[in-house]
Amino acid sequence: MIALAAQGLLAALAVALPVWALSLPLRDASLADRVWSLLVAAPVAVYAWTLLPPLQPRDALLLALLLAWALRLALYISWRNRGHGEDRRYRAMRERHGARFGLKSLYLVFGLQAVLAWVLGWPLLAALGRPGALTWLDALGLVLAGGGLLIETVADVQLARFLRGPRPEGAVMDRGLWAWSRHPNYFGEACFWWGLWLIALPAAGWAGAWTVVSPLMLTWLLLRVSGVALLEQDMAARRPAYRDYIARTSAFIPWPPRRAAPP
Repeated sequence: MIALAAQGLLAALAVALPVWALSLPLRDASLADRVWSLLVAAPVAVYAWTLLPPLQPRDALLLALLLAWALRLALYISWRNRGHGEDRRYRAMRERHGARFGLKSLYLVFGLQAVLAWVLGWPLLAALGRPGALTWLDALGLVLAGGGLLIETVADVQLARFLRGPRPEGAVMDRGLWAWSRHPNYFGEACFWWGLWLIALPAAGWAGAWTVVSPLMLTWLLLRVSGVALLEQDMAARRPAYRDYIARTSAFIPWPPRRAAPP
């Protein structure tokens, strides 16, 4: 399994390196976001090629869910970012690192994301090609992963409509799912990967429970690193209405909004 895992890492790097080379003349490190789902899918494709056939029902379920997730995310991010140039997070990194950012982005952005994407696919490495009947954990995982995919899709559609429509200066998206969570898309993403881990667990057995590092890592990244924490670090300063939104709305897990305190 170690040799196969190493091949998976090489597959992720093989996707990341040419995209990094393309980002240099374009001065756009946010290309890494557009290929994130491909970085995840490339190692899984290596595992599937090596371990399959025969195709077990659980294999088909895992691969179908991953394919739906990867296609949706790649298309959505490419559509969202078209014509906008480099994302402001990467522009800030470029300013901090100066002229050498192009070279540094090889490992700070593209290499790092390739490694994280490789880790994210570990549950499929442990589960693919292993025979076994579907269990209640598979059903629970399917509900969680399918529900998470639906939540993040609906959240992205709602946000896109809000951003395209007329709105007052500094208005905050607080409708639909966004009235219950400040980041419902991230919540759906976490649910998806916890669901995939639950589906993989019966095949891998408790000896494969170590792959829980995959959804744990993603949840930590979404909450503490590249997700909620990064997006909100200066949001209230840039958009005062966001302070009120924070006061009444759950940061991550959808929850009924709190009522405003009486004056």
